[in-house]
Amino acid sequence: MVISGIVATVSAIAGPELHVLMSGGFSAAYREVLPAFERTTGIALNTATGGSQGPGPNTIGAQLRRGVSADVVIMSKEGLEELAQERRVVADTRMDLAQTPLGLAVRDGAPKPDIGTVDAFKQTLLQAKSITFPTSTTGIYMTTTMFPRLGIADEVSKKYVAGSVAAVATGDAELAIQPVSELLHVKGSEFVGPVPAELQYTSVFSAAVVAGTTQLDAAKRLLAFLTSDQSAVAMRNAGMEPLHGVK
Repeated sequence: MVISGIVATVSAIAGPELHVLMSGGFSAAYREVLPAFERTTGIALNTATGGSQGPGPNTIGAQLRRGVSADVVIMSKEGLEELAQERRVVADTRMDLAQTPLGLAVRDGAPKPDIGTVDAFKQTLLQAKSITFPTSTTGIYMTTTMFPRLGIADEVSKKYVAGSVAAVATGDAELAIQPVSELLHVKGSEFVGPVPAELQYTSVFSAAVVAGTTQLDAAKRLLAFLTSDQSAVAMRNAGMEPLHGVK
């Protein structure tokens, strides 16, 4: 169901229930393993999404600050570090789960542009009529580092379209630049490839138990499951490199 723009997945399983706040980049792997976790543990997961960083009202940090209930967070390592500094997570439960590079996608059936070199990537961005990218951790990197380094920050800002790879699938944006885990297997879009190594930013997704949870044991079981071999396979399927389990 959708609650104020936040997608929530609720299981009907009887037993403990965990509230999870998660960034979109980890969603594909999470959706793949969620049924097995609930089935084998009897723990139901109530999941909402939010950005890892940024000024928006629905970032994970903003939700926690206004009292949204959560037992576990899954988000960018940088965003989790901010929450740790605010003492909103249990410090010794923090763990890195997986990493994924930045990539580019176009609408399904559109010509795949050349992004094999820094100059080719730059020209592709300059020639595009519209570009979408996140406002969270990777978007901060692109707007403060990558685009200025290429000398095209002003040009890109004029082409920016809010949204995600979904905007490419609908034709509202020509290019999407996001973590690869957000670009693979999205209906209506086609993955082109990773951003050139010289400009690359590797997103690390991390997790932790939220401070004050009353479901500490169940929360720790979820973190343990997310570092299992089964979860590692799901992460690879989603375009991420697992940092635990099967390599």
